[in-house]
Amino acid sequence: MRKILIVDDEVNIGLLLSRFLTRNSFSVSTATSGVAAMEYLAKETYDLVLCDYRLEDTDGKEMLIKIKESYPSTGVIIITGYSDIKLAVELIKLGAYDYITKPLYPDEILNTINKAIETQIALNVDQNEASVDAPKQKTVKQTYNSSENFVAGQSAASKELLKQIQLVAPTSYSVILTGESGTGKESVAKAIHLNSPRKDRPFVAMDCGSLTKELAGSEFFGHEKGSFTGALYTKIGHFEMANGGTLFLDEVGNLSYEIQAALLRTVQERKIKRIGSTKEIDLDVRIIVATNENLANAIQKGRFREDLYHRFNEFSISLPPLSQRGSDIMVFANTFLGVANQELGRNVQSFSEEVEDCFLTYNWPGNVRELKNVVRRATLLTESQEIQLKALPLEISTYAKASAIENSISSRVDKPRDLKNAALEAEYDAILKVLREVNFNKTKAAKILNIDRKTLYNKMKAINLE
Repeated sequence: MRKILIVDDEVNIGLLLSRFLTRNSFSVSTATSGVAAMEYLAKETYDLVLCDYRLEDTDGKEMLIKIKESYPSTGVIIITGYSDIKLAVELIKLGAYDYITKPLYPDEILNTINKAIETQIALNVDQNEASVDAPKQKTVKQTYNSSENFVAGQSAASKELLKQIQLVAPTSYSVILTGESGTGKESVAKAIHLNSPRKDRPFVAMDCGSLTKELAGSEFFGHEKGSFTGALYTKIGHFEMANGGTLFLDEVGNLSYEIQAALLRTVQERKIKRIGSTKEIDLDVRIIVATNENLANAIQKGRFREDLYHRFNEFSISLPPLSQRGSDIMVFANTFLGVANQELGRNVQSFSEEVEDCFLTYNWPGNVRELKNVVRRATLLTESQEIQLKALPLEISTYAKASAIENSISSRVDKPRDLKNAALEAEYDAILKVLREVNFNKTKAAKILNIDRKTLYNKMKAINLE
């Protein structure tokens, strides 16, 4: 369970935050002064400190400096009742993960906390990186300098990806990252940022897929208090937050045509205005965008601006799916095992041979993200030092079994057989093909095969595919 220390001299705010975070599975302590907070930190290790900027005995800046000097592995988020971009930039440069303005919104603060903890965990792993002796020397933990723990694999595809990251990182080029969902586009964006001259400045990620047309302007450019109904406070937009650093726009293809026009002006002029303000703010931001769709097709269909595409496309990197990086799978799995051990306080050392066989056989439709989640789940379910087959989701273990049966069927193709056996083999082959297509969702498979679930179960049982 992750540990959070709340530092706020307003007891009610501390209590409300504590209750909310406890309900969301965090272990929470509260302090009402800087002195008390440092005493807590001296006694116990915390993953994150939520610190109000104005305290009776000190301020958030002094607290941040003290925490980072004495406890560099602890993340810090500063909370304040007013917005000051110069102060926000200063705090981030001093090591704060983020700067949140009151009033606090539950979803926003929970999302920020989760990202801060994930970032701090991965950075700590990078700083303490050490080789791990895996069974039979088959796998070794390898990480690349990224707060999402980007893994530098051993396959030709991974080596080419790493080469492109190292090539473009030192430049100021805008970059388009393409690839299937879950291939690690944000991890690559962070790797580019952390290996660039901007590495000490902010990296700000923005999910364009969840943006509504009404909120997009405020999210991108910010707004002044009272500039529209519901604007109860001044908000700093993502461009301004990333000034001097890198702005990562995920799922950029989902933006409306109107927002694309506003983005084009900003990218061309390198200036923004907050909504409700007449003051122009100069920008020095590197832009990295990501998409899992073909933007060239979107341009032809009139859904994406060609001029904006060319502004973004100074350099492009295509991320290969995990299915094309077979020799990397266990490298990735062992890296994620190390992170999961740290997150969960476990000491799982390896994967059984059966599990490795499953990992290498499975087609990983969710790519690296799916592998990471599977390893985390398996680590949680494992009480010994080795992850066994029973800790894997059923669709993965079943997929491996199906492959073995499919190979067995294929090996019998040229052998003499009667018409009945030939028909059965064709039927089993069709069942296996459909199961693979729907990722072993039996309800969907039965519907496609036009049989009921019971019949499908019986046929799967007949070929030892329960």
